[in-house]
Amino acid sequence: MFVAVYPHNPSPGLARALLQAGVRPVPVSDAAGVVDLEPEEGWAAAVIEINGDPAVGLAVARRVHDEGTAPVLICAARTDTQMLGDAVCDDFVLTPIDAGELAARIMRLARPDSTDAGEVLSFKELSLDLATYQAALEDNPIDLTYMEYELLRFFVAHTGRVWSREQLLSRVWGYDYFGGARTVDVHVRRLRAKLGEERASWITTVRSVGYRFG
Repeated sequence: MFVAVYPHNPSPGLARALLQAGVRPVPVSDAAGVVDLEPEEGWAAAVIEINGDPAVGLAVARRVHDEGTAPVLICAARTDTQMLGDAVCDDFVLTPIDAGELAARIMRLARPDSTDAGEVLSFKELSLDLATYQAALEDNPIDLTYMEYELLRFFVAHTGRVWSREQLLSRVWGYDYFGGARTVDVHVRRLRAKLGEERASWITTVRSVGYRFG
């Protein structure tokens, strides 16, 4: 997913969180850059960081929002929350930024109509609430990271089919993630552990190919 980022040189904390969130940040110098640099597939979001001169950042956010080029996610310090009352944005995050929260908020902005409130994916005794990003086994919550949840959600939505590691990287992480195929193996291993010994076999390793769920 492509994300427009203002200012052109974001803070190290935001830059690090964007990288960990698995998106493709594209720095822009102003609101016009969001229009000029828009990728063919469109923006997942425009992340506007409020720092230095807050009035300028808020003006950029307002223009991007008014032009409808991309949903606007404002990143602000906790000491600047009073300014958000008048800000035109679709969502916001506060510093210090948590990469998992940032990824979840961008995902929801990118896919606003992908799920209805209360929609649940199920497989046997496993349930995934798509509105709240909560997973449960027999109504007992499972503590999953954002990407563990996304991988499990993809598996449940495509039971029975074999997916290569490269396909999973593309479909779940969104592009050729810098961690490579090992990233998929690590997340599968963690999912199996959290599903428990009896249910670990739900994720089958298909030798020389990849993985199958169900």
